[in-house]
Amino acid sequence: MPEPYLVITSWPDIEGARHQAQNWLQKKLVASVNILPQMDSIYHWKGELRHGKEHKMFIKTCADRIDALQREIKAAHPYAVAEILQFKIDSGDPEYLDWITQSTR
Repeated sequence: MPEPYLVITSWPDIEGARHQAQNWLQKKLVASVNILPQMDSIYHWKGELRHGKEHKMFIKTCADRIDALQREIKAAHPYAVAEILQFKIDSGDPEYLDWITQSTR
């Protein structure tokens, strides 16, 4: 059975985040996406300190969907460099972890 993963990214607008979440769900690349309310981001970019508004996205998927999901994020993302962080989920409720796997089949 493929290992479950948590992928984190951010999106600048709620409409774009929702659109992408629905797209990934329809393609069965993900089991679930949580989109958090708008937050302030402060970061360095090209030698400058910048500020922006973003929505953090917590994405549940499986190891065998990671590469395709990463390609989808990069292709659709409006940023030159998209935040894509991947964490293997090594513990949790077995029924929930099984649901993640079944939802991406």
